[in-house]
Amino acid sequence: MSISDGKTRYVSTFRIQLSSSQSKGANGQVSQPAHTPTITTAVKKPGETSNAGNSKHSHTSGPDPPLFSEPLEDRIVDEGNDITLKGTITGSQPISVSWLHNGEPVLFGKSSLVGGVVTLIVRECLPEDAGAYTCVAENTAGKTSSSAAVCVRDYETIIGIRNNIANTSDSHPNSSHPHTPDMLSGVLNASQNAQDDISVFKGPQSPQTGSPITCSPALKREVLVKRRSSSGTAPPLQFVDPLDRLEVHIGETARLKCVFKGSCPVASCWVYNKKEVVESSRFHIDSCNESSSLEISEALPEDSGRYTLFVRDRKSSAQHTVTLNVIDLPQPPASCPVACLLSPHSLVLSWSGPSYDGGSAVTGYVVEVCESPGETDQWRELTAQCKSTSLRVTSGLQPQGEYCYRVRACNAVGVSEPSQESQPIRMDNPGEPCDEKPVEYVTVTINTEDKLTDHYNVQEKLGVGKFGLVFRMTHKETGHVCAGKFYKGRRTKEREAARKEIELMNFLHHPKLVQCLAAYDNKAEMVMVMEYVAGGELFERIVDDSFEHTEASSVGYMRQILEGIQYMHQQNIVHLDLKPENIVCVDRTGIQIKIIDFGLASKLDPNTPVKVMHGTPEFVAPEVINYEPICLVTDMWSIGVICYILLSGESPFQGESDSETLALVTAVQWEFDEESFEDITDLAKDFISSLLSKDVRRRMSCEEALAHSWLVYTSVDNSSSTTKNLSKMKMKKFLTRQKWKKTGKALLALKRMAILSKPEASASLSPVDETEKALQSLELKLQRKPEFSKTPADLTVPQGSSAQFSCLITGYPDPEVVWLKDGELLELQEGCVQVDYEEDGSCTLTLENVSPYHSGLYSCKATNVLGEALCSATLTIEEKD
Repeated sequence: MSISDGKTRYVSTFRIQLSSSQSKGANGQVSQPAHTPTITTAVKKPGETSNAGNSKHSHTSGPDPPLFSEPLEDRIVDEGNDITLKGTITGSQPISVSWLHNGEPVLFGKSSLVGGVVTLIVRECLPEDAGAYTCVAENTAGKTSSSAAVCVRDYETIIGIRNNIANTSDSHPNSSHPHTPDMLSGVLNASQNAQDDISVFKGPQSPQTGSPITCSPALKREVLVKRRSSSGTAPPLQFVDPLDRLEVHIGETARLKCVFKGSCPVASCWVYNKKEVVESSRFHIDSCNESSSLEISEALPEDSGRYTLFVRDRKSSAQHTVTLNVIDLPQPPASCPVACLLSPHSLVLSWSGPSYDGGSAVTGYVVEVCESPGETDQWRELTAQCKSTSLRVTSGLQPQGEYCYRVRACNAVGVSEPSQESQPIRMDNPGEPCDEKPVEYVTVTINTEDKLTDHYNVQEKLGVGKFGLVFRMTHKETGHVCAGKFYKGRRTKEREAARKEIELMNFLHHPKLVQCLAAYDNKAEMVMVMEYVAGGELFERIVDDSFEHTEASSVGYMRQILEGIQYMHQQNIVHLDLKPENIVCVDRTGIQIKIIDFGLASKLDPNTPVKVMHGTPEFVAPEVINYEPICLVTDMWSIGVICYILLSGESPFQGESDSETLALVTAVQWEFDEESFEDITDLAKDFISSLLSKDVRRRMSCEEALAHSWLVYTSVDNSSSTTKNLSKMKMKKFLTRQKWKKTGKALLALKRMAILSKPEASASLSPVDETEKALQSLELKLQRKPEFSKTPADLTVPQGSSAQFSCLITGYPDPEVVWLKDGELLELQEGCVQVDYEEDGSCTLTLENVSPYHSGLYSCKATNVLGEALCSATLTIEEKD
């Protein structure tokens, strides 16, 4: 700002320096307060990726914080010329930079950061472009800044200086005019003589404090304005032996506490589900400068998850995540047991696991039996040691005996309520043989004359789908077991969809495709009578502890899937809903599979492009999401996802929400996890890669997949690499998540997945936006106006000795300090007056060789953007006799 005094103009060179969150170096660098607005330009090295998933304020060692190896330098320029400010920054990339002019964002000029050199150029500057310029540099490890003062001389001043120089040179050749550029440069650089001093002149108001600052050619001496020093030796904010995991039973009180060390004051907050935790009837927070605790009374399963504690002091920030697991009894198994008779003296029971395990892994099942159901309601325990979802019963069964079964799930808390009871099983009835003969193919016409119950007995419910319900049924004449698919819709659109599925299934007569045996339409309902497939879902079968799972066996399953889909594609029919739930085993003992559920299938017409907008997010192809024409190889994408999961137990595109999953699919963002595919051959990876191609022209067809080397050679390869048992743990977690999603437990599933994660995964940092939001909240919590927790005492000292006043100052942002004598700013007198303002907030004024002139009232004034504080003490000098 230019200030007129007669014919001479001067420019305020008040320098703004920002609150320190990093150690100040020799060049006087300090970091920017979080509340200061900036304009940011991110800069990366070529080929370097952003660590967007990591916290910008981690307390662990890692990237190097930014540092100005060459700070900005003050500048004097003539009006109309260019201002060029330049500095050199070191530190880990990517580094973002922003500029401030007198504390406000720079909305003019051209900023750049190339090879560590940061530059700001202001073209054809005006007098109002003068002032304090600050460059703020930031990366994931920290933030720092460097400042420079710019003096802009207007045309009148330039002409006046030139005339004065010319006149003075004629009369006094060896003298220098007091307004020469050399003198102005000296005034601008005077503030750099001491590392922590700021030159203040009486004149315009300070943009930071609003205090009067004037500029007068008569005042040449400096006034001491001090900022806290930074020794750089204080340790960063850090946690002390923090808690990582806590497990409590439902209804108990969960106590999450973390202890930390930092520079007072320290602010903290807890974040859960990307929101700050606030106190309520069940949530209580107790925080101080050394610790923070969160107590949750009467804990519920919904309270499970990751709680992140963010802490911040005046220099740094840190965060730590505690995983809370609230455990309860598991829910009962999701389905009743289904019996498969092996002989008149033995049978196999199978069932589904619970929809929710209570937050603690299911450790096994208790199987109970009721003999002579209908006559008695007494249940006895058959076994409490079943570790899987199937049980072979070979003893205790009497010929012509009738039995009913139910199952309970067990976890660390206890035993669940029982499942639904099975249908009564009579041992003298051969029932459904497990090695059933192939079904004879039938061309189905919809029966509108008879009722379903005229021909079939409807028994227990087997499952629920988007279409309606599935029940187990037996034919009244033959005793043949089948499944009834009952459509819940009575509207024309839903009935047409059922008719379309029945019509398509008449083209799908293949042993790897489930068959439609009959159909009934009685106006009140539509029912498809389907081939009964007793073995359950393939993936459920694979995770059974007694079942062998190898890469070679996976080839066998993939070949069968491809054979069934190949037949469909030969009929020009696409399935469009291929996923693990629709791949089922023929029985509980063999390895034969069938493909089911053709509700979304469609017959393609080469002359009419078909676009659809349905499917399951994890398995749907990119062209479906993009609403582009589908083709036969649309199914092949889904087969690639199934194969990926079959070999690794992980889903390649699974996100935390359907929208995130769909975004990953459309971007084709996937990779072979090093750990999960450690034991998988390169041929298998090539097979998957050839299917998960976004370009449908490059994606393998069924014929090409069946001829792929992985399917051709692995089936005859007996090497250890293909016969090694694969881990089932990840697939169990995958199935658990899918089961929770289908039963409305998606939120609990996500939390449970976090708890099931590895310790290092559970400690992963929060997203950047969550971290930034929390730190902004802490910035506000830290802010307070200056206060004196310790004030100086009155002193009486003899003449010629030294006097020392001490006080302790708190406040954030760090207050600036000036000392006054009798209400006037105390001026620097080298060797006589010294001010020390330490990192802990202690401030000391030392006067050497005092004389009666020094007697008076000394005041310390602390100021920040929130206010100011003042304390005073009297100095009395005892004169010598």
